[in-house]
Amino acid sequence: MDPEVLDRALLAAFDGPRGERRVVVREALDLADAGRWSDTHDGHALTPDVIVHELAEAPAGESLADRWNWWMGSLEIAFGGFEPFVVRAWRAE
Repeated sequence: MDPEVLDRALLAAFDGPRGERRVVVREALDLADAGRWSDTHDGHALTPDVIVHELAEAPAGESLADRWNWWMGSLEIAFGGFEPFVVRAWRAE
């Protein structure tokens, strides 16, 4: 997954601060590299389109990091093994 493509997709869809987008991009890359998503989704790749779609399902008004954590929490409940990808902190830029 190209981090710049994901960053642009997140900016277009959610318009979060740069530092918040950076940490979500980093967690997404870690998730993709770990293979946890494809392991639980019949080998399907984690793509920027998938991420934007899933984050759009989060409750309205949530920040980008909160949307990400909501999604990771849902995946943790359904499959387990997604807690390591939760955003714990980010620095504003």
